Amino acid sequence: MSEKPKKSEAVEEPVVMQKLVSLAKRRGLIFQSSEIYGGLRSAYDYGPLGVELKRNIKNLWWRTMVHEREDVVGIDASIIMHPRVWEASGHVAGFTDPLVDCRACQNRFRADKAPTAEDGKIRCPNCGSGNLSDVRKFNLMFKTHLGPVEDDSAVVFLRPETAQAMFVNFLNVQQSYRLKPPFGIAQQGKSFRNEITVEHFTFRSCEFEQMEMEYFVPPPQYSDEGKGPDYWYDYWRKLRLNWYTETLGIRAEKLRLREHDAAELAHYAKGCADVEYDYPWGWGELEGIASRSDFDLTQHQKFSGKKLTYFDPDKKAHYLPWVIEPAAGADRTALAVLIDAYDEEPPPPDAKGDNVEPRVVLRLDPRVAPIKVAVLPLVKKEGMPERAREIIRAFFKNGVNAFYDEKDAVGRRYRRQDEVGTPFCITVDGQTAQDQTVTLRYRDDMQQDRIKIADALETVTKKVMAGGRDVRKPG
Repeated sequence: MSEKPKKSEAVEEPVVMQKLVSLAKRRGLIFQSSEIYGGLRSAYDYGPLGVELKRNIKNLWWRTMVHEREDVVGIDASIIMHPRVWEASGHVAGFTDPLVDCRACQNRFRADKAPTAEDGKIRCPNCGSGNLSDVRKFNLMFKTHLGPVEDDSAVVFLRPETAQAMFVNFLNVQQSYRLKPPFGIAQQGKSFRNEITVEHFTFRSCEFEQMEMEYFVPPPQYSDEGKGPDYWYDYWRKLRLNWYTETLGIRAEKLRLREHDAAELAHYAKGCADVEYDYPWGWGELEGIASRSDFDLTQHQKFSGKKLTYFDPDKKAHYLPWVIEPAAGADRTALAVLIDAYDEEPPPPDAKGDNVEPRVVLRLDPRVAPIKVAVLPLVKKEGMPERAREIIRAFFKNGVNAFYDEKDAVGRRYRRQDEVGTPFCITVDGQTAQDQTVTLRYRDDMQQDRIKIADALETVTKKVMAGGRDVRKPG
């Protein structure tokens, strides 16, 4: 088993983002939304390769969290919910940021993110002026109206998180699926927050996709010995941290689990920890794992007037379960995966032709790579394109995302695939017609194996499923 290859360290961290944003646009990963109209602040579109990358991450999350477990099921809830949901959850009253305007440069910013002067007063982060407006609360939820009349009775909100739908559907799911705590409800979907400050490409934006799961467990007094909420909180913290390395191939040294101190915790939380990635600008949250007590079900029971307790026939008791919540961001995860994979290899001293430029490589784990294999005819003659088309059709037929390329010298085609993270290339050459074999090229060390055409699909599929353990040539 080979280890994930180390980066060449040819690219300094501060310039990674600049290079990555350029690559993302050039190769169809991520575009700025509505770019032909000048773009829209904090909105991004995933291109042909970007949508595959994010979909792969989401599919891996769903497989790990739902399909590989007996105790977790999924839902897909409406983005627009009854406005009382957000009153019960506290979002209407408390989901706010402190907003300040600079009278000198008209910059608008969050007061809690501004620099503080020696006199204890905040300064504008743009111009340094202390001539500021009073701090006012700004609710982050997008407000709209449901129906033809735009008055206060028709006000609804775009959801700022996916979690609340799982709480209000707790009994629906539990009773329809006859589930007994501990069990989880998972959901993926868009959320919307009218952020004052958006930053770092797709790291913080107003429209983003979440991957959340609410794990309902018996409260301490009704838990089996050693399996109370604290046990499950510790269980999910460890499991979720390991997922980023074991499933997505992110380097372990770039990840950490940071426990919140008491001042950071919500009043109802018994604990919270963030899985953080060391981005070029510093540590940032990928996922939060929170022990939320029974706060959410208690609030919705109170505001709705509906009884949400679960009856445990073994304990002969009615209770509101406690909740452990692993909540991850799909966009932030995709960004971390790209940053972690980006590498540049300097050319060798004797480089010639296409090899005189640094080799840009996205060292993506094959499971998340947008394209799994590229099929290339060496030249456009002697039946090679036709044979290459036959091979790629077998991949398409079996649901493996493959790419055909016959333009330019094969070296340039290899470079293009390295740049978008394609882990394997199959090349049809003059020997193919003689012995029905092709070359299998490995992205990371550029070594090649000779394999039979009949084995190509199975070989590549097995290597993709093996993940980062089998990107490079064994031995």
